[in-house]
Amino acid sequence: MADRTVLAFDQQEYSRAQLEALAAGMAASLERRGVTPGDRVALMSSNRPEFVIAVLAIWQVGAVVVLISPAWKRAEVAHALDVSAATHAVGDNSILADLMPTLCLDDQIEEGFRPPTPAGPDADAVLVFSSGTTGLPKAVRHTHASFAAAVVHWRDALKLTASDRIQIVTPPSHILGLLNIATALDAGAWLRLHRRFDLDAMLRHIESDRITVEMAVAPIALAMASHPELESFDLSSLRYIMWGATPVTPSVAETVTHRTGVPWVPAYGASEIPVIACSPIDGARLDRVGRAVPGVEMRVVSLETGETLAPDHTGEIQVRSASMMAGYLPSDTTADAFVDGWYRTGDVGSVDADGWVRITDRSKDMIKVNGFQVAPAEIETVLFSHPDIADCAVFGVDDPYTGEAVVAAVTTTAPIEADEIIDLVGNTLASYKRPSRVVFVPEIPRLPSGKVLRRILEERHGRTSDQ
Repeated sequence: MADRTVLAFDQQEYSRAQLEALAAGMAASLERRGVTPGDRVALMSSNRPEFVIAVLAIWQVGAVVVLISPAWKRAEVAHALDVSAATHAVGDNSILADLMPTLCLDDQIEEGFRPPTPAGPDADAVLVFSSGTTGLPKAVRHTHASFAAAVVHWRDALKLTASDRIQIVTPPSHILGLLNIATALDAGAWLRLHRRFDLDAMLRHIESDRITVEMAVAPIALAMASHPELESFDLSSLRYIMWGATPVTPSVAETVTHRTGVPWVPAYGASEIPVIACSPIDGARLDRVGRAVPGVEMRVVSLETGETLAPDHTGEIQVRSASMMAGYLPSDTTADAFVDGWYRTGDVGSVDADGWVRITDRSKDMIKVNGFQVAPAEIETVLFSHPDIADCAVFGVDDPYTGEAVVAAVTTTAPIEADEIIDLVGNTLASYKRPSRVVFVPEIPRLPSGKVLRRILEERHGRTSDQ
């Protein structure tokens, strides 16, 4: 039914017809400001229905959405505008408004009607910025065809239908947030958008809205596992909780399932290919990110020679798919991302004979100690097993004797001696994986997706082991 609610926000509700009418009204405003097909329009917005309306409006005009995180500071926004060559802007952020004329989302949006300006399948639809764990972020270009393919892959992997009810508490300005919104609209599912992440509000709405699919990243999973009153919420409507952006921490996921009875569905993707692998809804494994979704080809190649490896051998994961990005901006950074038409994920892992994908770590995050490759994620898994470690991240520092040394940054819920943490790793893993030191920090710097910003830890705590 055209008047059925598809989007809720606070006490507001919107049907698909209302969203389209509001988008048409905003599209007319954009045209009056000079936006034409192919123009790049920066969108910097907090979590709100107007974000969804703006995306639809920009696409109605045949223009390109340039997603900018509302958490970014002035220099980061200026860089994004420069790289994307955005000519117009929409948002509710004063930084963006200071840098270029902006259509303000706080202004009244009038409903309207206009036939959409069709954009070809190979025309750019959205630019989303890569995580930028090293250097300045690059803009990832997705065409209408590649993003539409990602939506189909995600809808089919999650088995999302019009009967499902989901909610989004993370910023929609990264690829997973936009993908969740677009997929929910495509499937005709019911969607609640939250202003910000608030664990109690999220849990209350699972109960009151009868949410069937919860989207989570690592910080949300950690918060759920440590919530002292988790059992007091009725989460029985959930079919599963999706864990994305980072490999699952089994102890955290198992704690939530033990306390709630709700299973997890791990998934794996990237800004460049939004959906790479997903666990089956029935029979998910916490030690794997799933299997390559239909429509995605995957291979594992040697880090040394680039040769394709047999099942169960560890190397770089490479992927190709109809959902693959068209390239980066600046465009001269694109070539290194591909080899023979395969996208180089930079993730290290393996695929077994049954197709289960295991991620070991990021190749660029690998620490080389005395010639041995050390995966931070492997050490982090051990650290998470300590009951008093709330969060952690492992990174490498230059060492004059071993090439690099391992450092563990941890946040704790009770006092722990550094030697105890070092011995925990040393007693569990090979000696060269033992941290050379431990730094206690108030929080681990992460992106909204949950990915650790190791570069920030390196900058704060030194690149040499004698500092």
